[in-house]
Amino acid sequence: MTFDKRQRHTMMLPRIEIQTTADGSSTLYRPDMDEHYHSTNGAVTEALHVYIQTGLYALPIQPISVLEIGFGTGLNAILTWLEAEKNKQPIRYTTVERFPLSDSITHQLNYQLPAEAGPKFEQLHACEWNTAVALSPYFTLQKLHADLTTQQWQETFDVIYFDAFAPDKQPEMWTEEIFKRIYQKTNPGGVLVTYCAKGVIRRMLQSVGFTTERLPGPPGKREMLRATKII
Repeated sequence: MTFDKRQRHTMMLPRIEIQTTADGSSTLYRPDMDEHYHSTNGAVTEALHVYIQTGLYALPIQPISVLEIGFGTGLNAILTWLEAEKNKQPIRYTTVERFPLSDSITHQLNYQLPAEAGPKFEQLHACEWNTAVALSPYFTLQKLHADLTTQQWQETFDVIYFDAFAPDKQPEMWTEEIFKRIYQKTNPGGVLVTYCAKGVIRRMLQSVGFTTERLPGPPGKREMLRATKII
């Protein structure tokens, strides 16, 4: 289920603090959940390792369709867009977020990215919600303001960035039913990557049909998970 403009204005975002991580890049902290949006050992470092190097690079195909669970600050999206331009790889990027951030927060984020990324980052956040927008010949973005627990998709995906808050903080996002729906919409050979390597999550992914592997994690985490749909 997606939310319309009227509903978005009535949804209150909890208090958020901006913090700096070990690699100098920004993250956000939600005191109500005692949870950060990224690893405090390095936001950009973590995103590049988990989602770009281990996820996007796992499928050297063109074009490619990405589903992101948790748009958050837009970090994974901007890194993917930069990769699309660098490799001239057409990417259709769909992302789901229940609590979009305000401009007053996103304008303060510092990811120490190349100069050309600044205007692109602003474009990501300026895009209309619930509408597919071709931001370049190589990158089309669709931001869905939606509740993942009820969201349904018509399209299918090659790579899934599962970047929800930790299972103990947001258990409703890490359920067998959600993983089952994602599996059904994953193309054969497609992969799901996540920073979370908990055994219970690995077993849930296996129970819906994925083949899983534990891989070295980013700084501060020993392992992460990659799940593949093998048909």
